[in-house]
Amino acid sequence: MSAQGSAEGVVVAIDGPSGSGKSSTAKGVASARDLWYLDTGAMYRAMTWWMQHHGVDADDAAAVAEAAGRPDISMGTDPAAPTVHVDGRDVAREIRTQQVTAGVSAVSAVPAVRERLVAMQRETIALARSRAAGIVVEGRDITTVVAPDAQVKIYLTASAEARAHRRSGELSGSDIDAVQADLARRDLLDSSRADSPLTQTADALELETTGLGLDEVVAILLELTDRAVAAAGAGDRSGAGKAVGEKQAEGSAAR
Repeated sequence: MSAQGSAEGVVVAIDGPSGSGKSSTAKGVASARDLWYLDTGAMYRAMTWWMQHHGVDADDAAAVAEAAGRPDISMGTDPAAPTVHVDGRDVAREIRTQQVTAGVSAVSAVPAVRERLVAMQRETIALARSRAAGIVVEGRDITTVVAPDAQVKIYLTASAEARAHRRSGELSGSDIDAVQADLARRDLLDSSRADSPLTQTADALELETTGLGLDEVVAILLELTDRAVAAAGAGDRSGAGKAVGEKQAEGSAAR
């Protein structure tokens, strides 16, 4: 079933901590249903890279806020080859270093940064809904802040060990123990903020991915996406929520 069946594109929102499988899952769903793809975490990394590249102290919130409007950040939305450009420079690899990872929580906590990037994310979602079949957006605050009206809402989790192994494979020059320690540090920082992005909404399906293969996770999300599109095509605006609720009930019954 193609997501083209809806008059207005579907929005699949995937939240969860780093290393829970968001990126691989999101790209798999987007590719399977010809949807756009947006990695919002990469946007915060791009902003952090720019700050570091221009000598702005990531821990100086006032300096970061003052410079937040300066970087020209451009995100490619093709799930097969997503791109990240800052001021016309391809930084897709550079934003995955440990140096950027160490600074991204501090930069993303600055309100001026969040305001600018959330506005960009919402603009991309609006374009995808009007010009394409829809979009899969992944991050930490998609279901709560960026797209609270998304038809499909997922909160992915995984064990600390599984997350560290996955993330160490993504970061250049990384040590798995250092990665696990940094993940714990970032989780603590993000969850203790007043505007914590690590929050699961009541209508989001929590999916523990530690013991699941990527194909299994993608299959679950594809089913939810297809049901949301079918519900929208039938004019049932509550259909997506029902689909998530049914999936949650199925998971509870299985346990």
